Amino acid sequence: MKPTNQLPDLKYPGNEQKKLTLHLFFQILGKIRMCFTPRKNHWWYITLYVYDKGFTTGSIPINEGYESFSLNLNILQNKLEITKSNGDAKSFDLYNGLAVATFYNNILNFLNDLDIDVEINDRPYDLEIDKKFSEITDIHHYEMEYSNIFRKSFLWVDSVFKEFSGRFYGKTCPVHLYWHSMDLAVTRFSGKEAPKMPAEARISDKEAYSHECISFGFWAGDENVPEPAFYSYTYPAPEGIDKKKIEPKNAKWIMNNDSPMAILTYADLVKEKDPRKALLEFLESTYRAGAELAEWDIDKLEVPPLKDL
Repeated sequence: MKPTNQLPDLKYPGNEQKKLTLHLFFQILGKIRMCFTPRKNHWWYITLYVYDKGFTTGSIPINEGYESFSLNLNILQNKLEITKSNGDAKSFDLYNGLAVATFYNNILNFLNDLDIDVEINDRPYDLEIDKKFSEITDIHHYEMEYSNIFRKSFLWVDSVFKEFSGRFYGKTCPVHLYWHSMDLAVTRFSGKEAPKMPAEARISDKEAYSHECISFGFWAGDENVPEPAFYSYTYPAPEGIDKKKIEPKNAKWIMNNDSPMAILTYADLVKEKDPRKALLEFLESTYRAGAELAEWDIDKLEVPPLKDL
């Protein structure tokens, strides 16, 4: 099939509660994965992944690795699916108006039926919601149409990020979704240690930013940036990075937490004749902006075409 170059019509205004409902679903799945998965650097062991039908935890080890299970948010068919390595499986329907409490209680009950014992911190993270997941009945805005637009958007972005990720020889994280902030991200590392953070800094930040990095991501909008957008930032931010030219022309630098961040809105990308090419230009130009000023060995870290090997 020929590509249509027509991106899904993903919007934030008017969909705030629908997105929040999905966000809380993601947090539940991520916290369950974190409960069982061995630690890996920079929180890479807690994330979710895009797959063709939606979002998944991937394989989660249990019983000292002799068994595993996965949680799949199958948005295409509106089901939450739990599969176990012994062949056992459970699922329930995702329907318009599904409440967070119902989603959470169904998962916990089905995991119990599958002899998977789960103990998590059962409250939302960093969302100013002071209730347990099992008590959140007032957030009940799952909508099949919005969720499918969300899925298709992230599926496309995931493919572009993976193409970009393959151009770099250095340490790179998988393309994955951080459920605490609900952004799809990929990060490159120079290999150098970053300056130590103050003792009072959050341990999550200390672990995430232990080494120099340039991160790229996409989120579906929030109160601070109320529209879907792509971002890139360099940590630590080199002086003058916000003066560097980036592509495409509608990309810009903003200040985020007192540090420059490059932004390209989804709405601007949709207007591009070739959105994939334009997004790759954004990723490449923001990478070079940070890497040049931070004196990364750009030539050594670049993956050449096979014909040049």
